[in-house]
Amino acid sequence: MTADTKRRQAIGPDHQLPAHVPAYRRPKVLRIVIISLLLLIFVVALILVLHHHEEAKKKAAARPAPGITITTATAQKGNIGVYLDSIGTVTPVYTTSVTSQVTGQIIAVHYKEGQLVKRDDPLVDIDPRPYQATLLQAQGTLERDENVLAQAQMDLERYRAAWARNSIAKQILDDQEKLVLQDKGTVKNDLGTAQYAQVQLDFCHITAPIAGRVGLRLVDPGNVVQSAGTVTLAVITQLEPITVIFTIPEDSLDQVEAGIRKKASLTVDAFDRTALTKIASGKLLTLDNQIDTTTGTVKGRALFGNENDPLFPNQFVNTRLLVNTLQGVTLIPASAIQQNGQASFVYVIQNNVAHTRSIKPGVTDGGVTQVEGINPGDVVANSSFDKVQDNTAVVVSNKPAPAGASGSSTP
Repeated sequence: MTADTKRRQAIGPDHQLPAHVPAYRRPKVLRIVIISLLLLIFVVALILVLHHHEEAKKKAAARPAPGITITTATAQKGNIGVYLDSIGTVTPVYTTSVTSQVTGQIIAVHYKEGQLVKRDDPLVDIDPRPYQATLLQAQGTLERDENVLAQAQMDLERYRAAWARNSIAKQILDDQEKLVLQDKGTVKNDLGTAQYAQVQLDFCHITAPIAGRVGLRLVDPGNVVQSAGTVTLAVITQLEPITVIFTIPEDSLDQVEAGIRKKASLTVDAFDRTALTKIASGKLLTLDNQIDTTTGTVKGRALFGNENDPLFPNQFVNTRLLVNTLQGVTLIPASAIQQNGQASFVYVIQNNVAHTRSIKPGVTDGGVTQVEGINPGDVVANSSFDKVQDNTAVVVSNKPAPAGASGSSTP
């Protein structure tokens, strides 16, 4: 092909020669085009990813959230007691330390250690022979003086008959009358001496003054005891009935006295040292007549029948005195009540959604609390408090809440 022909081919339809692009600039243009395409692809991909993420969030928001599994309790209408808790000591109604009232040698011990004795059961015998001899002497003197008195009375009758016949002087009759009175005094003195000797003899046979349990044996046969009573022969403690002495705060004294004035029988329950096991139930017997200024309390005494001896003398017990009973109040488990500072609240479940409800708790007894702010029949949450919040969807479980499921006391 000729040079003219090539030139004609290079001229375009608009009769202009094409711009001349140097060979060294062609790769740079191509690189810019490729980068632009990659940026465009990246932007489109980013837009698609963001759009997909937004769609997922919308679907997640539209999908109902899974509920928190909880256990519930239903508020009940019922009665609850108002109690005063205290500590007390089991105190027998009667405790007797038996001692000797005569001097002598012990010849027999009839009781066994820990034996339950009745009134007038034999306990200890002391050698009675010296006192038998003393009694015999007193009886002999009494018998002699009684006969002297009888003789004086016979003479008095004779003198009266003679005086009636004017056979003797009036002085003789008067003297005889006074002699009879002297003899009567002597006989009365002898009678007292004989009775005293009999009492001393009776003291040689020592019996139980009360019914109860005898403690450990304190003396043995052969020991000599004195009438001064320095040696205890036996200790008897009455077990049935028995009392418990406990304290009542002076601020609560009005409640107790109100029940006493109404002649109400105030119940007192005795619990063991852990205050978990109930030992016996009794009745308030009386209150002390003054308040202890060092403790600000007054002592009370409760009487217990103590059948089968569940209470033991000097035993430490926890007492609960029932001073009032609230009738027809709303009751819920104490574990369902939560605290937020000084405020108390519960989660009321309605349509499987928990709603916070402020309440005013009152008396608590046996894990049940009287409250104000909800109605009987309301269902309240009783577990998973570390997860439940106001307006939280919940799922009610029929299984009891595991130990420690109550969670935190704050929302």
